[in-house]
Amino acid sequence: MKIYISADMEGITGLVDADDVQPGGRDYERGRSMMAQDVNAAVRGAVAAGATEVLVNDAHGPMRNLLPEALHPAARLVRGRPKQMGMLEGLTSGHDAAICVGYHSRAGAPGVLSHSFMGHEIEDIWLDGSPVGEIGLAQATAAALGVPVVALTGDDVACAEATAWDDRIATVPVKYARDRFAAELRPEAEARRAVEEAVAAALSAVPERPSVPAGERTLTVRWQSASVAATLPGIPGVTATDSRTVEARGQLPSLYRQFGVWMRVAASLTNQPPYC
Repeated sequence: MKIYISADMEGITGLVDADDVQPGGRDYERGRSMMAQDVNAAVRGAVAAGATEVLVNDAHGPMRNLLPEALHPAARLVRGRPKQMGMLEGLTSGHDAAICVGYHSRAGAPGVLSHSFMGHEIEDIWLDGSPVGEIGLAQATAAALGVPVVALTGDDVACAEATAWDDRIATVPVKYARDRFAAELRPEAEARRAVEEAVAAALSAVPERPSVPAGERTLTVRWQSASVAATLPGIPGVTATDSRTVEARGQLPSLYRQFGVWMRVAASLTNQPPYC
């Protein structure tokens, strides 16, 4: 059984502020240790369920948050950027299941550190007209590869977003949002035990392969910057629908990969690197 883990940081146990998750922040070093412990809990759950291979992708910000020496020895690590598939780098149709650790809710949601990929640069995203963030795009892209997302950890708002998108995802709330930069925290040992047990339970049966919608999908992004929206139609297949909104049609996962190019263009125009 081959398991894939995408590890973000904002939804990690105990973390509530930018200083917890951004390199240079006063509590970042502690935050990356907390991230490793949550990821390791998921790895332990996968191994307990019989996983023979576990691949972890560091999916947050600079994508160099997880220290290799802190990772469970049963897992391999994809680290650094740029990556063609960004938060899903390394995921293939050969994986039996995917797990999202430390994920957060989409831009505008009342969850801890909520945003969609680029912090202040992306106002909203829609997939086929439905509002979507990092959680929904990860699930839809994995599904297009035939891989089910079987478990997700984060705050309670992120967990609710995941089950609204796909109610088969087992969720583990490791904290409960009080505001965008405040939360009620589960005790660390309790949270990590819950992560390990939920992952093991989700993988105890052969994960059901998801059904994939036929045909092309439409991805729409509304940017804060009109300059970004004016530049992106220079990419074949991208059209502007108003002064700050662009869209493209295509099939996942290629559409997800193209979205990564949009973010790199936006980063060059705004001097704001993708945050994730």
